[in-house]
This record gives sequence, structure tokens and C-alpha cells, in this order.
Amino acid sequence: MPTLSLLIFLPLLATAIILALPSRFKDVYKYIALAITAVQLVLAGMAYFSFNPTSTGINTLAGYQLVEQLPWIRLDLGTIGKLEIDYLLGVDGISMPLLVLSTFVMLMAIGASWKMKKSLKGYFALLMLLNMAVIGIFCALDFFLFYLFYEVMLLPLYFLIGIWGGERREYAAMKFFIYTLFGSVFMLLVIVGLYFSVINPLTGAHTFSMIHMMNPDNYVDGSIFALDGYQEIFGISARLIGFIVLFFAFAIKVPIVPLHTWLPDAHVEAPTPVSIILAGILLKIGGYGIIRVCFSIFPDAAAQSNWWLGLIGVISILYGAFNALAQKDLKRLIAYSSVSHMGFVLLGLASFTTEGISGAMFQMISHGFLSAALFFLVGVIYDRVHDRYIPHFRGLATIMPKYTAYVAIAFFASLGLPGFSAFIAEAFVIIGTFNSASLGTGLPRWMAIAGSVGILMSAAYLLWTLQRMFFGQTRLKGGDSWNMALVDLTGREQLILFPTLALALILGICPFIVFDQMNASVINLVAFIQQYN
Repeated sequence: MPTLSLLIFLPLLATAIILALPSRFKDVYKYIALAITAVQLVLAGMAYFSFNPTSTGINTLAGYQLVEQLPWIRLDLGTIGKLEIDYLLGVDGISMPLLVLSTFVMLMAIGASWKMKKSLKGYFALLMLLNMAVIGIFCALDFFLFYLFYEVMLLPLYFLIGIWGGERREYAAMKFFIYTLFGSVFMLLVIVGLYFSVINPLTGAHTFSMIHMMNPDNYVDGSIFALDGYQEIFGISARLIGFIVLFFAFAIKVPIVPLHTWLPDAHVEAPTPVSIILAGILLKIGGYGIIRVCFSIFPDAAAQSNWWLGLIGVISILYGAFNALAQKDLKRLIAYSSVSHMGFVLLGLASFTTEGISGAMFQMISHGFLSAALFFLVGVIYDRVHDRYIPHFRGLATIMPKYTAYVAIAFFASLGLPGFSAFIAEAFVIIGTFNSASLGTGLPRWMAIAGSVGILMSAAYLLWTLQRMFFGQTRLKGGDSWNMALVDLTGREQLILFPTLALALILGICPFIVFDQMNASVINLVAFIQQYN
């Protein structure tokens, strides 16, 4: 069964059905989207639990599972050579957990869209198109196909923010689009350079296969990105420049400081379901791209640059945390906390240790569903009173006890309380960063200490927010009208929230559920990079 193709193109089928149905059936659109996304989650779950954890993936196609390969485009370009593009899909221990996360978060987003009223046909059609693109990104092993899905992802997000967002939605949508397009345009230049540098050893044709790009023996002698006898641009290795360009293209998505400024604006203006997707899936595409593309295709340049990558990670951790501490808008606070938490991903990846990279991957999974839960919780209170300004609320625990309980658990899980998934992720990142100094891979131990300060800061801004909004004598800006409007969580809202917090607890107690599946691929990645140290 072509599981990956089904996962990718089922949402496209949903888009076609939604667009074909007349507007008088607008109440059916959400059920179509929900059914298709639920089927995706079941398929992804089946694939995950039947996944062979001994497969190494990364740089050998034989190490991938659920592989689908079909010739797609074949052109004879005369003196330039032959063009070869394949429909090539596959998953390893890096992409498989993210695939399941994407289907889970997308199902949450559909549930959060239940009360959407504006232009339902266009909204759910775009949501399903976005669903197709993000799943395609995590499955594609041909760089041309990867880039195609990567670009398709931009359009639905641009319109979802620009049409269904808040008062400054046009500004936020344009800022997001320009930032991401800026990175992807330069990414295309590197992709073209790689295409002309790499040949398929079986056919002799130039290829976009990421797997062939990871093997230095497949590079044409004297080509711009050849590992031996490489070329220089302005006195700098072309491979290092290629790595830097691709890194910044994906770092915009992570996002790192100072390329993060689109994120708070996008989150504040986006509707709740889109914020859930942005935090839960989109940021993970940045981390995934750094592993799958930057580290795997340019391991030599990655080994040269890891001190700087670790420094950027530390800056993102601390800058995001201090900014979150200063925020009075609850949604903007959660957005800056995402910048800080994703900094741990970059710090863990830069350690080039098994513990650090495993922690970074675990942080992506953990942050994916926890940030989705936090943005959903912000959306709950905003839907009731159309306000999320922290000083306007006090004593919510008295009138919304269930909501308070869910917020408290989500906050404690996010700040890394032992027993929850974020604790495992951040602990492994810190351990990996410490070990990096011992193994000679370049990260000084003060970076691990700085990361620990970021954990302390996350406790400060989350607990302070909890104390200000939920405890003490009830005092609301809207008075009695707000008191009436602020009803506690409904059954639908609890049904959406409960699995995320349960998952945070389950993975905090049984992290092997994720670690076992990714371990072989992480070990292979570390060995692959460290041979260039």
C-alpha cells in the first residue's frame, strides 16, 4: 500500500470535494476535513507502530522505510546532460515522529475550527491544501519535490492569515510571506548548484536526489559543491556558503534570533487554528530541514559551524525568554516562548552528540503538541470576551476551574517539570551540550549553563502569568458582562485538549516510545557528521 502517497494526497481529495460541493452544504465541510485528517492520523499511527527501529536512514535509501520511487521527469538537455527528477518518498527515524505529530496537530486545528463562520469553503480547502504540503515536506527525498511542497505551503498560510486573521492581518501575512520567500529564493539557487554538481551513479544523469547528494563520490570533479577540490566564492568555500544559505532558509522557520520577528505578528493576527499549525508544525519544518538538508548534504560545513549554531541557539533561548517575560498579550507571550523553546532544538543539534540531537528531536515533538495546546487555550478565552491582555484578568480560577486546571498543567508541562515530555527534551539537550565539550565537537559548557538559565526564565514567565490571571480576588476589565461570558470549557474543547496533555505525561514517563524509533537514525547522523570533525 502506498502509505505515504495516501497521507499526502488524501487532503487534496478533501480539497476537491469541498470545492465541488455547493455552498448550501457549508456545514459539511468541517466534517469532510475532520474525517480525512482522522484517517491520516490512523494511517500515520499504523506506520509508526509498524516502523522498524533498526533502520538507519539519513544517507542510504536502503535505511528508509515505506519508500516509493517513480520516474517523474526525464529530459535530455544536450551538452548539459540529462535531467532526472523522481517522485521519491521515504521515512526514517527523523521524519516518522514528525509525520505523526503533523497529523495529530492538524486534527487539533480542525477541531479548533468548529465555530468558524467566515467563507468556510475557502477556509477548509486551504487548510487541506496546507495539510498536503506539510506531509509532503516530511516525506520527500527528492530535493525538487521537497522544494515544490515547501513553496506550496506558503500560499495557504498567506491567505489563512491574510483573510481570517485579526485587525493587522494583511501586514502579518505579508511579513510572513516575504521572510519565508526570501529564504526559499536563495535556497533554490543552492538546489540548482547541487543539481549540476551531483550525478546518479547508475544512470550518469544529474539528479535532485537528496540521497545521492549526501554521498561525496557522486559529485562531479571540479563542480561548485564537490567535496574534494571545491570551489571558492569571495575566498570562502562554496560548500560553506551553500550550508549557510540553506541554514538561514530553514532558520527563518525555526525561527532563530534575529530572523524571528515575523512569528509574534503572525501568531497574534492569525486565527487560533492557524496559530496551532504555525507553532505545532511549521516551526518543526525548520528544524527538520536543518537535519535532513543542511547537516546531511553539507556535514563538513556543519562540523565547521557548530560553535556558531550553538551560540545562535543560546541567544534564541535567552532572548525569547526575556521577551516573553515582558509581554502583556497572552498570545504574544506564548509566541516568544516558542522562540525560546525552539532555541533548545538548535542548541541540541549543534552539539553533534547522540544525546543532544535526540533531545532536539524530542523537543520538536514535545513543543509541537504543547504549543498547540497553549494557543488553543488562548483561543478559548479570546473567543469568549475578545481580549487576551493579561492585566485585564484576575481570579479566573473561581469562575473557570476546568480551564484553570488545563492551563496550569500545560504551563507546568511547558516549563519542563519532571514527569512531562519537555523535561526529558531539555535535559537531553543540556546533557548533550555538556558532553560535546568532552567529545571535542566544539560546544563550551557555558552554553549548557546558559540553556539552563532559559529553563529558569520559562518557569518565571509562565508561573507569573498563572499567578496574575488565575489567582487572587476575581477582577475582570469587562465586569459582569465578562463574568457571564467566561463560561468554563465545553466538552468539545476538553476533547481537543485532553489528548495533548495526556501525551505530554505519557512521553514524560515513557520517552522510549519516541527514542526507540529515532535512535538508529540519530546514531547514524552523528557518525556521519563526526567523520568530518
